[in-house]
Amino acid sequence: MNPSPQEKQTLLNGRIVAHLGRALLVEDNEGNTIHCKKCTQLEHPAVGDYVTWIRTEQGAGRVEKILERKSLLSRPSKNGKTRPVAANLNQIVVILAVKPTIDLLLLDQYLIVCEFQKIAPLIVLNKTDLLDDASKIEIDDLTLIYQSLGYEIIKVSAKNKSGLNILRKRLQNETSLLVGQSGVGKSTITNALLPDLELQTKTLSTASGLGKHTTTSSTLYKLPEGGDIIDSPGVNIFGLAHITEQSLGQGFREIEQLAWQCKYNNCLHIKEPKCAVKDGVENNSISKQRYLRYLKLRDKLAY
Repeated sequence: MNPSPQEKQTLLNGRIVAHLGRALLVEDNEGNTIHCKKCTQLEHPAVGDYVTWIRTEQGAGRVEKILERKSLLSRPSKNGKTRPVAANLNQIVVILAVKPTIDLLLLDQYLIVCEFQKIAPLIVLNKTDLLDDASKIEIDDLTLIYQSLGYEIIKVSAKNKSGLNILRKRLQNETSLLVGQSGVGKSTITNALLPDLELQTKTLSTASGLGKHTTTSSTLYKLPEGGDIIDSPGVNIFGLAHITEQSLGQGFREIEQLAWQCKYNNCLHIKEPKCAVKDGVENNSISKQRYLRYLKLRDKLAY
């Protein structure tokens, strides 16, 4: 039974749970998934957006407006522009594998993006079952550096399921984006957190009308304990769009905390005299390795 003309014009509330090219999947307040087009004036909707929409026919609709966002995570696109990845996030879960090695430069880039976007980061160290005694000491030392800066770290093993209950509790009632390079175990962790993932994917596939839900699109999944996970396959790093050589230091908590003590307001913490940040490196109140990664990223921004 098709909706009446009056029902068609009724503005309804919902949330975008998947972005499929020109089409959007919207979850309504009753938990139903609706295949929607977007009105021509609507620009750059993102998974996680709260929207108003109208019903155009049974099981289909049109998104009319994006409601105010609490946060928006974007990544670089073509022609120097940015493309939205996810909206209304509470936290970004950075998944790293402790073996063979942790890409610390990538980790710091994730954290810089979190600082600028004002989204809380959660660091998850996976594959801890592979650590020997010497490696455990090394990882513990690394963990202390980031914990001293106020970053939360959870150690897990997706293989033997240790630490996953702690992670579940931290994801409860939050909207979280999971990020991580290929091979870190993100898919294994996602499957462990979402025991009904296959059912949720099938529901989205049916609603999309595509027969099979594309794995290249961002998708929002419901956690059984409450809360949402946004999975964005292929999004390994967001780049440092709109971050300059001058502003980069604001993405490093320890540099930002000391920068006001530098002699010059525009200090880049490289060769300037009376630089509180360089003094911090000398007296070990700032990690030398983190500072060197700051310099490396700054060099990248200069080109």
